[in-house]
Amino acid sequence: MAEIKRIAVLTGGGDCPGLNAVIRAVTKSAIRSGLEVVGVLDGYKGLVEGQFRILTDKDVSGILPRGGTILGTSNRDDPFNYQVSVKDGEPVCEDRSDAALDNMSSCGAQVLIVIGGDGTQKIGLGLAQKGADVIGIPKTIDNDLMATDVTFGFDSALQTATEAVDKLHTTAESHHRVMVIEVMGRNSGWIALECGIAGGGDIVLIPEIPFTFESIARSVEERRDNGKRFSLVVVAEGAYLPDGQRISRPGAVGNIILGGVSVIVAEEVEERTDMETRVTVLGHLQRGGAPSPFDRILATRFGVKAVEMVLDGDFGCMVALHTPDVCFVTLDEAVSEQRRVPAHGELVRFARAVGMHFGDEWTE
Repeated sequence: MAEIKRIAVLTGGGDCPGLNAVIRAVTKSAIRSGLEVVGVLDGYKGLVEGQFRILTDKDVSGILPRGGTILGTSNRDDPFNYQVSVKDGEPVCEDRSDAALDNMSSCGAQVLIVIGGDGTQKIGLGLAQKGADVIGIPKTIDNDLMATDVTFGFDSALQTATEAVDKLHTTAESHHRVMVIEVMGRNSGWIALECGIAGGGDIVLIPEIPFTFESIARSVEERRDNGKRFSLVVVAEGAYLPDGQRISRPGAVGNIILGGVSVIVAEEVEERTDMETRVTVLGHLQRGGAPSPFDRILATRFGVKAVEMVLDGDFGCMVALHTPDVCFVTLDEAVSEQRRVPAHGELVRFARAVGMHFGDEWTE
């Protein structure tokens, strides 16, 4: 194997707290190991279009606590299905993966480190299958990558969601209202479940547990009958309606954007209980802001481990946390399955034990 002198790093998918901490860790540890670092701008788009910048120790100084990513990111530019034009209102896409690999070679990078969630890692796997030396670092606020105990970004998003639940709790109690809070998570209910537990949510609706409007209304009415004239309902954006549908709208190049289920839930609750109901959609607030101490440390561990993998030649793999150790798994394993909330798992069981309701007909 040829001596590795230069590596490239990109951030793909949605942004989240901790991305800059990883970029910093990769850059600092790589430079101290005698490697040069090239940053790819705007995710895989920069790889396809040849947009790079050299990263120095000075470039990453002071970015540890900053949210976002100094490299920019994109969640719509798949090199294997890359939009090149629009015809009759529809995107025209081509396979530009060869161009991506050519640009990687032309900038002198021998290894590509991709920081992102399952979509980013799947593209990284595709490039690895075409001969590129790729190493993945798991990032997503959704915490839905099965191959790692946790992804960085989740803890920070959870803190934001929990703070929102705390604040809405006081106004719900003051006005005797039902407050419906919609949080992110895509196909998994981790944010909704854990911020519901941490914030004392009364009802939590997640994709993994089917709910009915009748059951939700009954839970709200039982609380009211017991003197609790308010309720907090935490709804995951990917929760399925009782008819099996999810609320979404078309996104870029075949993607869908989830969101809006909370509005329907609120309308149904208000109609069935005659209690004033309000909706708060947290949206991208969960992606922004400074990373939590946990995420800063985890991101640093992941970044350093990725550089160690470069030096050891562990390509086609993704960094992972298998508590207490940071290790690695193959990219195949990393994207083989999504991590979803076990409907009968410990967290759900403990949540039910303290009175949380999931909108279902569960009994002891």
